[in-house]
This record gives sequence, structure tokens and C-alpha cells, in this order.
Amino acid sequence: MSGWSFDNLLAYLPIWAVALVSVVLATVFWAIGEWAADRIRPRLPTHSAAAEKMRDQEGFMVGSVLGLLALLLGFTFALAVDRFDARRALVLEEADTIGTAYLRAQLLPEPHRAQMSRLLVAYTDNRLVLATARPGRNAELLAANDRLVADIWRATAAAFPAVQHLDFSSTWLDTMNRLIDLDMDRKAARLARVPGGVFLILYIYFAATAGLMGYVMGPTLRPAGGALLGLFALALLLVVDIDQPTAGLVNESQTPMRLLRNNMSSAHIAPPRPDL
Repeated sequence: MSGWSFDNLLAYLPIWAVALVSVVLATVFWAIGEWAADRIRPRLPTHSAAAEKMRDQEGFMVGSVLGLLALLLGFTFALAVDRFDARRALVLEEADTIGTAYLRAQLLPEPHRAQMSRLLVAYTDNRLVLATARPGRNAELLAANDRLVADIWRATAAAFPAVQHLDFSSTWLDTMNRLIDLDMDRKAARLARVPGGVFLILYIYFAATAGLMGYVMGPTLRPAGGALLGLFALALLLVVDIDQPTAGLVNESQTPMRLLRNNMSSAHIAPPRPDL
């Protein structure tokens, strides 16, 4: 991990640990709120006008704070879903591009056809494993990915003189360029998460909300308040989960890449064409 930051912390923590932190945070600050209420809350007769007015004001305050927390969660959820959709779309685009490159590679003369096919299969296998590797455990996979990208481009450059006189040579070269561009696009998409500062503010606000609810609701309404905070914690956990590419339960599907890999395994590589 390069330096401490809240988003790095969320990326490296397993999702169950994030859930545990949320529960502990809510419990601790609720208890602090109850403790503060016992010591500084004014003691008023239960049925007095002043007590009724104070309860109304406190209820309005709690409702406002919960509404703002819901708004912040909704805003952050939208940011996380946008990034999730971008990552999912890139998986499909990369699978299409690799598949096109693989099919066009079958038009190459030997030994370029076999070499390019082998590299594309190895690249696809590595991408599938890399897609589920947790941060901090994928350094070797990333290094292998970069080596394969370099090897694919060298093989492309070596094969191009043999096909440059053919009509499909420019489209094949464009496909290989796009394949290499998508490597960087997917890397960038996995780094483009919701800023850690947004989650930090959310957790601070969540803790403050728990403290205010403990102060206002006290032990009497603890079950109802706890259930409400639990729902907010679950929503917050969902946002964190969606925003992390590999750390949680909600990840972009790799089905297009798996289907592509199966097609590669069953594809028949044509024999060398005499005119090539």
C-alpha cells in the first residue's frame, strides 16, 4: 500500500471487517449519546409543556439528520454505481476486442498465427485471474500482464510485414492497438473509485448520527433506533462493496471473458493459407 489513505484502508479491509467497524462505531457512539444525555440533558417533568416542546425539537433534529444521511448515502451510491457500470462495460468491450483479435490472428501465416494465438490465450487467462485478485496480492499478476502486453505488441510488429499487403492488415492492427489501450482503460477504471474523503465524511456523519440518536432516544427506544442504524449501516456497506472491484461480494461479472476463453479452447485454428 503506497501511503495511508481512507480509500486504501477500505480496499485492503475484507468486507466483513468493514461491516464490523460499522456496527462497533454505531454501538460506541450510541452509548456516548446515552451517557451525554444522562449528564447534560435537562430534567423536565414528563408531561410538561417544556418537555413536549423539547421532544418535538429533538424529533425534528433527528429526522433532519437522518434525512441528510440518506441524501449523502444516495449521492455516494450513485457515484459507486457509475464506476461499477464503467468497469462492467469494459469487461464486455475487452472480451469482444480479444475475441476479434484472436479470430483475425488465424489469418496470419505461421509461425505468427500460433504465437499470437498462444499469447492471446495466455493474456485472457491472466486477465481472468487478475480480475478477482485482491489489492496487495496481484503484483505478480500485474507484472505478468505487462509482459504479455509487450510480447503481444512485439508479435504484432513481427507479423505485420507478412500481411501488410492484405486488405485486413489495417483493421487487424487497429484491433491490436485497441486491445492494448483497453489494458490501460481497465487499470484506470479499477483505480477510479469514490474518493476516500467522501467515505470518511460519511462514516463521521454516521457516527455522529448514532450519537445523536442515543442522546435523544435513550435506552427506551434502543431496539428501534438500533434497527434503523443497522439499515443505514447496511446501505453504507453496500456502497463500499460496490465501489471496491475485488474486495466484496458485488463485483463486475467476468462471464464475457469466461465465454471467450471457452470459445478459444474450442476454436479450430485453420492451416496456413498458401497465398500468405
